[in-house]
Amino acid sequence: MISLPIRDKSGQEVGTYEFDPADLAPGVNRQLLHDVVVMYEANRRVGTSATKSRGQVAGSTKKMYRQKGTGRARAGAKRTPVRRGGGVTFGKVTRDFSYRLPKKAVRLATRMALLSKFLDGQAVVLDELSVDAPKTKVVAGVLRSLGLDRQSCLLAIDEYNVDLWKSGRNIADLRVSPAADLNAYDVLRQRQFLVTKAALDKLRGVSAE
Repeated sequence: MISLPIRDKSGQEVGTYEFDPADLAPGVNRQLLHDVVVMYEANRRVGTSATKSRGQVAGSTKKMYRQKGTGRARAGAKRTPVRRGGGVTFGKVTRDFSYRLPKKAVRLATRMALLSKFLDGQAVVLDELSVDAPKTKVVAGVLRSLGLDRQSCLLAIDEYNVDLWKSGRNIADLRVSPAADLNAYDVLRQRQFLVTKAALDKLRGVSAE
């Protein structure tokens, strides 16, 4: 069993949260996590760098001057790669680096990434977090009280809340995400994982008490 203290917005312990690790994942497979993170990184690549070949460079294809009788070396068109301003030989072309792993593998990797945060002591359970209006000061104060203001942090909430999202978007190294939108890349990229009790219940697939 994993047992973690539940803290309020001031950082005080107000209870204990216990759950079976199997509720999240049967274990942590480092190879699967690596494969999924590599997939997300590949999908982030733009792949728009390109150079022009001799067929794409503007200019005539006419031979520059006659073959013989000039005393100069033989020359073809101006767009040849050996001349300045010509095309590039075997140049870069636009490329799509994206690919997808099986959906079940990606979902399992997300749950394994979550489990790894709890096993490594990088997870904090928050009693609840709500704001009446977008206020960065409130969220920043919670992070400061929990000692998470100097590290990158992922805040997981039970459902999308525009006020919370706006409150956290100006804080460096903080990412706010609903529990349903979590993925292995975001979980592993941030050093600390801050999750509300309601969001953790939803991740475990149990109803909130």
